[in-house]
Amino acid sequence: MVKSGIKFGIAGVIIAIVIALSLTSHPLTHSSSLPEKSDVLRLGYFPNINHAQAVIGVGNGDFQNALGDVKIESQVFNAGPAAVEALFANRIDVAYVGPNPAINGYIKSDGQGLRIIAGVSSGGAVFVIRNDSGITNVHDFAGKKFASPQLGNTQDVALRSYLLKNNYKTTENGGNVTILPAKTSDIVTMMSKKDIDGAWVPEPWGTILVKQANGKIFLDERDLWPNGKFATALIVARTDYLKSHPDVIQKLLEAHVKETMWINNNKEESIKDFNIQLQKITGQTIPNDVISNAFARMDITYDPVKSSVSTSAQSAFDLGFLGDKKPDLSNIFDLSILDKVLQAQNLPVIP
Repeated sequence: MVKSGIKFGIAGVIIAIVIALSLTSHPLTHSSSLPEKSDVLRLGYFPNINHAQAVIGVGNGDFQNALGDVKIESQVFNAGPAAVEALFANRIDVAYVGPNPAINGYIKSDGQGLRIIAGVSSGGAVFVIRNDSGITNVHDFAGKKFASPQLGNTQDVALRSYLLKNNYKTTENGGNVTILPAKTSDIVTMMSKKDIDGAWVPEPWGTILVKQANGKIFLDERDLWPNGKFATALIVARTDYLKSHPDVIQKLLEAHVKETMWINNNKEESIKDFNIQLQKITGQTIPNDVISNAFARMDITYDPVKSSVSTSAQSAFDLGFLGDKKPDLSNIFDLSILDKVLQAQNLPVIP
């Protein structure tokens, strides 16, 4: 039975984080908060490698060229809950987000607020431990401290589920394993200072922990999933915008699919282009070898890996993050426009 520490995440922490971050987390690029216009698409995404299509496609103008007279107004976020809250507040129309923020937003809106319209990336999440942590196998976790990027986020749920399946409880539930939610950049510092024994993080942070914080990969999350496939980023659209602007969504998904294929067929060039656009957004770049190693553990895709989203929702429910009622995700996907785009390009539709 999940105790009150995690139960607090049900009614308070998840919703509070969503609301608080929407008020305190400022996008790096600002766009209009006026009511939607038919000639504008307000798009949110992260400056992350698993959002590579948006980082590259928005930055180099590919997306704008595909949308023609429809102007893209982009906002760059640092947290999924903030992006979903902006979606519901009608400050953006479409967002690149992780599975768990998408699931939480869907459930919070009683299944009415958003739809998943495409995939973005699969894989690219790892459990990294310090080389000198004393951990050699799953029997060595007692008394250890691990980090995750955010309470209730996709990697946090994966870590907690993994511990639970290996018969460990976290300290807030009377167990002897501590999980510390922290910013990914702070996780690198924490591991370098030996304040934590390991972390479950998305790429490229796994590669960075290995290179900069005496880390080693204990587990590639792909090993836990059928065929190594699981969604780490998705495209979601506000339901009302999807219904009223299917033509705009189609143009966006056409650009997304083409960008996906270009990245997969031009890895070296895409790494360079990603860094060019990342520097415009953040003023920083990631070493090319780090991106290359990260790409090797993930797939850039338009497939949302539907079954993995359902599994992630079940895991979050089992941990107490989604309330007392088993989540019904029967209408969370609307891939009709994506399938239309794929058919037009003679590509297989998503089953």
